[in-house]
Amino acid sequence: MKRIGILSSHNGSGFDTLLEACENKTINAQVILVISNNQEAKVLQKASLSHVPNFVVNAKKYPDENLDEKITKLMLEFKVDYIFLSGYMKKIEENLLKSFPNKIINSHPALLPKFGGKGMYGRFVHESVIKEKQKESGCTIHFVNENYDEGKYIIQEKISLSSDESVETLEDKIKDLEKKAIVKAFKKILS
Repeated sequence: MKRIGILSSHNGSGFDTLLEACENKTINAQVILVISNNQEAKVLQKASLSHVPNFVVNAKKYPDENLDEKITKLMLEFKVDYIFLSGYMKKIEENLLKSFPNKIINSHPALLPKFGGKGMYGRFVHESVIKEKQKESGCTIHFVNENYDEGKYIIQEKISLSSDESVETLEDKIKDLEKKAIVKAFKKILS
């Protein structure tokens, strides 16, 4: 059974999705670790309630340490096979990338390569899609490399936009789509 570590900065909806898929045996894996850079992140409480070990790793807690090394060490210590970024708002650094080549996975709320890159996350993506009058959007589940949103795609899922699409309605649709896409991508990787 594969072991999944989660990096998350806020709510961790991807954590919820993967935990449920593991518990339901939809994917042959288990979520065994959550790390957040935000001590107020709801994902930490969710992990605690689900008895998943969780840690805060940030500059406030470890002012004189290399955070990339600290995160990498924890992932290795817990014998993680794959890392999923569930709304993780920090760039993935060299140690983690070298230790987990093609094992770090992200979900981006757009059809890359459009609407990707630094600063393109969450609501900013959906605002840009609407502003650019796109006919479709979706999500891309991809491997993480040293550049934002440039890693090899695992899957892309699309939806059509309605003529009266708002940022809010698009965001809700993409969140639902991402839940299905995350599970589908892990099924593909683990098969």
